[in-house]
Amino acid sequence: MKAIIAAAGTGGHINPGIAIANEIKRQEPNSKIIFVGTNRGLENDLVPRAGYELKTINAYGFDRKISFDNLKRVLKTIYSIKESKKIISEFKPDIVIGTGGYICIPIALAAKSKKIPIVLHESNAFPGMAVKLLSAKSNSIFVGFEDAKKRLPKAKNVILTGTPTKVKKLQINDVKRNEILVKYGLNNNLPIVLAFGGSQGAQSINNSLIEIILQEKNKNYQLIWAAGPSQYDDMKKVLIDNNKNIDNLKNVKIVPYIYNMEEVLNVVDLVVCRSGAMTITEIANVGKPAIFIPYPFATENHQEYNAKVLEQVGAARIILDKNLNSNILNNEICDMVANREKLIEMGNKASIIAVKNVEENIYKEIKKILDNNK
Repeated sequence: MKAIIAAAGTGGHINPGIAIANEIKRQEPNSKIIFVGTNRGLENDLVPRAGYELKTINAYGFDRKISFDNLKRVLKTIYSIKESKKIISEFKPDIVIGTGGYICIPIALAAKSKKIPIVLHESNAFPGMAVKLLSAKSNSIFVGFEDAKKRLPKAKNVILTGTPTKVKKLQINDVKRNEILVKYGLNNNLPIVLAFGGSQGAQSINNSLIEIILQEKNKNYQLIWAAGPSQYDDMKKVLIDNNKNIDNLKNVKIVPYIYNMEEVLNVVDLVVCRSGAMTITEIANVGKPAIFIPYPFATENHQEYNAKVLEQVGAARIILDKNLNSNILNNEICDMVANREKLIEMGNKASIIAVKNVEENIYKEIKKILDNNK
């Protein structure tokens, strides 16, 4: 198989693309796969790191409001269709795969003009503008949530596959669990809450958590908090200004970033976080209860729709960002961790929406399209 995967911007678009590429390679080791992105996003790090070639085009996302800068981005993106056609003519793919975001538009339109099959993957419960625009032109759209299907009425074929991710449920024994907790200076005596706001942190969540720590409200639970590389030093300074040492806090471990997220997710009792599609998928895969604080400026408010997928099955609670403060967050945490049996029940409900064999299912659907296209 020869495939072009269009993935750009954030890990939420790029990592599913890499997971799909890895499955194609696993099934067909002689496959040839290239990625198409821009020279600005995380793809410039993640794609080569995963061992794939990255081609770049000068495409841009754009706002719906009228402005000179926005017009320039639209014109550059239109021109990038020509760049995409050149890449397609040189590589001659059997299929083009897009994992959401503006980068899909020029690649898909170029592929359509050359009668090459197109498939898209949409991680969010509320599909993005690019997927909606391309829905009628694509052979199939793979979705991460059942809720997304009803929001793609023009699509020819929408299939629930789930979202590819490397975070899975692990069987961790007591010895291994204790090793992980000791690494973070924690123990088994109190419930453990994991808090994070995406790869760069979330200011509103961080502000609430720092107040909880300064006022020592977390007496009934322990906290593993990934503040984000860009905000960790700010939190450290706030603590210093209040005569507290970031490395010596009671019931709290603050880090810039969690590199062993799969292990940590599997040992904690409750998660506090934003509600990007990848995060929702990982929490469902591991089967953990959550408090979601959706990012309020996400396109089409899609993070709130994502969070509601778990809320509706009784696996999560939602605090809107505009309502968030330390008292509300702490009260919600304390109420939930007070009942361990309820937490376990909520975690089991989260597992209901987890889709099994995601990457394999996507590969099989791609093969069907290619077989029908011969």
